Amino acid sequence: MVHIGEISATGVAVCWTLSALFFEKAGGKIGSLAVNVIRLMMAVVLLGLGAWITRGFFFPTDATPYQWFWLSLSGFIGFFLGDLCLFHSYSVIGSRMASLIMTLAPPITAFVGFFFLGEHLSFQQITGISIIVGGIVIAMLGKEKGEKLNFNVPFKGFLFAFGGAMGQALGLIASKKGIGDYDAISATQIRAVTGGLSFMALVTFLRRWGSIRQAFSDKAGVKFVLAGSLAGPVIGVTLALFSIQHTASGVAAALMGLIPIFIIIPSAIMFKERITPFQVLGAFISVGGCVLLFLK
Repeated sequence: MVHIGEISATGVAVCWTLSALFFEKAGGKIGSLAVNVIRLMMAVVLLGLGAWITRGFFFPTDATPYQWFWLSLSGFIGFFLGDLCLFHSYSVIGSRMASLIMTLAPPITAFVGFFFLGEHLSFQQITGISIIVGGIVIAMLGKEKGEKLNFNVPFKGFLFAFGGAMGQALGLIASKKGIGDYDAISATQIRAVTGGLSFMALVTFLRRWGSIRQAFSDKAGVKFVLAGSLAGPVIGVTLALFSIQHTASGVAAALMGLIPIFIIIPSAIMFKERITPFQVLGAFISVGGCVLLFLK
């Protein structure tokens, strides 16, 4: 199917938009650390069921040591280190500035993909990626009326947000290095297992298992985590791995990064946020970049 990789990457952005909304609700009830641990525990089980239905394997025992290494490394970098840096940056510089810095993820992915995987992007693809990133930045510059974006942020906060962007980019590259033509659902499960075990080790080190057990008693919070896990680590990440099997990593990363565009209307409905002219302009510009990536 023509442009199946690009279509899948756009689907990732839709799924991750939904998961962001669900996880935001869940985080307010049970805390971000509990969300991270529980979402990956749920993801491992849900992905196992999906793989069992589609290919008869609940656990990816047929993956080669090479695939296990690179996909596990991807899970550690992307699910664990990248998310830890990103969530910590929220508390230092705020989610809005952190999200702006995260727009560096697509160009970083394209750059690393060129040197590490030998991926060559056409001028049209580079232009499309640049337009999408530019549109996202514009959309985020004027989130609410009268709100000014403070670019004078602590360097530590910038480094944490940049670490989040690096985690997303390097995690995607490691996934592409390891997945080959392997099943995307089982490959995602390997990533989730590694990420989940890493967070469990952190919880053990911090002695926070009591708060994790307490989180399970919040039925509403757990329901939001379940919905977010299905949309994000399960369907979204599976589509992400499928997309990089069929298109360049930089192109996929740019389309996956459309979350700030897709989240405009849901945020306006759920959180009563005003849609600004900047957001409308940024959305139109990003759509123009998408059109370039879908044109031959």
